[in-house]
Amino acid sequence: MPPEIVDSHCHLDFPDFNGELPEIIARARAAGVTRMVTICTRLRNEPQVRAIAETYDGVFYAAGTHPMSAAEEPLATLDQLVALAAHPKFVGIGETGLDYHYTAESATIQQTSLRVHIQAAQETGLPLIIHARAADDDMARILAEGMAERPYTCVMHCFSSSEALGLAALEMGFYLSMSGITAFPKSQELRDIFARAPLDRILLETDSPYLAPPPYRGRRNEPAYTAFTAKAGAQVFGLTEAEFAAATTANFDRLFTKAKAA
Repeated sequence: MPPEIVDSHCHLDFPDFNGELPEIIARARAAGVTRMVTICTRLRNEPQVRAIAETYDGVFYAAGTHPMSAAEEPLATLDQLVALAAHPKFVGIGETGLDYHYTAESATIQQTSLRVHIQAAQETGLPLIIHARAADDDMARILAEGMAERPYTCVMHCFSSSEALGLAALEMGFYLSMSGITAFPKSQELRDIFARAPLDRILLETDSPYLAPPPYRGRRNEPAYTAFTAKAGAQVFGLTEAEFAAATTANFDRLFTKAKAA
């Protein structure tokens, strides 16, 4: 049997998976991926994402407003996010964050939205799920301002930012999540950043249907492929695949406490 691993971030509601979810989840389990967190990126889609989590054992969900959608969607409210957190399979706040690569023109509303999500993480005790791209300085500043006001937990999803932002996140007690990017041949600089991070702050994810690791790069990603990122991560830390799987699964349980207890 393959070692147990967790896909801490996927998008099972995306059209790429339409009509195939039973097979997608069966392949994930066969690959050792016993739990998945499917992420809602627009709150109007929350009912569909919740339904997926309710249908499948081992599938949990989180919801928030993706920064690239922040200018298009109604601003999430604290009460709205706190109410969602009452669901037994709702395990995280987001994804939220800042993306100045594609949507720099909406930076102000992105920052406002991010602060609301931080407040929800503080209020509920659930981890914040952060998307960060080309916004390292503002990201580090806003996360630190929130932490100074009231502590909260957080994962830097699909981490591929600068070492400075990674260190800032780690210093606040946050987690860094490895995606398929970590396994790309040209990602040595990113692997070096992960290698300098504490093992007990590392998670695994696919961000599927995006960012498939080799040997599936360029094709649709799916939760089963977490195993290939886990293999690359084990090499980064000089561990066996079983050792790395056990460590990252323990990290997931420590951060996503509702998914452990369920």
